[in-house]
Amino acid sequence: MAETDGELILRLRKDDLTALGVLFERYREQVYRTAFAITHDPAAADDILQDALLKVYTYAQRIDETVLLAPWLYRVTVNLSYSWTTRHRNRWTPLESVVERLVSPLRSSPDRIAESNETHSQLRKAIETLPFNQRVVVVLHYLNDLDVEEIATIVDTPVGTVKSQLFYARESLRRKLGTLGWEGEPLLGYYP
Repeated sequence: MAETDGELILRLRKDDLTALGVLFERYREQVYRTAFAITHDPAAADDILQDALLKVYTYAQRIDETVLLAPWLYRVTVNLSYSWTTRHRNRWTPLESVVERLVSPLRSSPDRIAESNETHSQLRKAIETLPFNQRVVVVLHYLNDLDVEEIATIVDTPVGTVKSQLFYARESLRRKLGTLGWEGEPLLGYYP
């Protein structure tokens, strides 16, 4: 049976680096995907993944082994991603991963595929214009399937603020996509 995060943290405290390897494999995809969706840069996402897991090792003595590691790790990932984006504000690339989760798949006819590509392109551009805090909650909620309570813990913000940020992000996306003449699949569970 797989060891719990807490058991692995206890092993890390004894400088057992194989425990860090297990945690790396366990959280690699989530941390990378989150960092990439926020930074839009695969190299930065790789660096953030490495830094986030290094922080697990560095702060193993302070991490509460009785609770899940994921919220703490998401917070570290978001903070590292925020630091990276503030240093590299003018280096934006598309949010491919988030778009795939935000727009439901369309049928595979050539016309529908062309429509889907245009829809994804419009949505990516609209997401890239969101303020950082709204983009983060959209990524955590729609890409990582976290609920508002989990997001509030990760970003250290009241639940009401997270709900508000999600609401304003959806409204902003609806307005932007409406001005582009986008109609079709539900956006974030709602129709524009």
